[in-house]
Amino acid sequence: MEHNTLKGSFGAAAVAYAEHRPDYAPAAVRWALEPAPGTRVLDLGAGTGKLTGTLLALGADVTAVEPDPAMLTELRRALPTVHALPGNAEAIPLPDASVDAVLAGNALHWFDMAVAGPEITRVLRPGGVLAGLWNVLDDRVAWIAGLERVSGPAAIGPRDTLTNWRTATAHLIDFGASEQSEFPHGQRRTADSLTATLATRAGMLVMPEQEREATLTRIRAYLTTAVTGEFTLPMLTGVLRVRQLSDTASGRERRGA
Repeated sequence: MEHNTLKGSFGAAAVAYAEHRPDYAPAAVRWALEPAPGTRVLDLGAGTGKLTGTLLALGADVTAVEPDPAMLTELRRALPTVHALPGNAEAIPLPDASVDAVLAGNALHWFDMAVAGPEITRVLRPGGVLAGLWNVLDDRVAWIAGLERVSGPAAIGPRDTLTNWRTATAHLIDFGASEQSEFPHGQRRTADSLTATLATRAGMLVMPEQEREATLTRIRAYLTTAVTGEFTLPMLTGVLRVRQLSDTASGRERRGA
């Protein structure tokens, strides 16, 4: 499936995304921000504001940037006081050296880093931090491993499980020394609401309708045998963090200006 088709699929499911996708473990967000020189944070590819909300709860001064109008509408509805702007990682609508950290929740893998890397560097202050965060399923749990097999890669891909996310995300950032860590997380779900959550994955959103319905029926049938009532979905928030060196943090230097 073409990258741009997948990347652009979320707007059609913005309301469901806002309802069903999880937030991010506060401990993971704190670790991502730990080296930042201040509290001004850009949530890049902010979607419906799942990461933005966690950042606000931790006291960050957040600007959210999101390219999809429907996703941005949901973000503004949920978090009306947030400074939320249309834009993307390849053309960030912020001044040079204006933020202490750039965070991306389940979004960094969609960026064209050949273009986005210099843009991110441009808006970071010296010593700033870039971090990608992903909520991943804990496939050390037997029924989660079974769910992965039943669901297929359109619903649960290589970035979506603890076993694979480190390898799948390790090389997304090509400047600075990166660090990875995982933090326990969870989400209260039922068989129906977890099925609805998996239905918001990009691979599922672009799937032909008949195949999509068959996949969701298979997932729901499996879950009715694996879980009962309301349960805590075993997850972790994985973080890929780069502490930007002060002598390379200026986009003007990176561009030779």
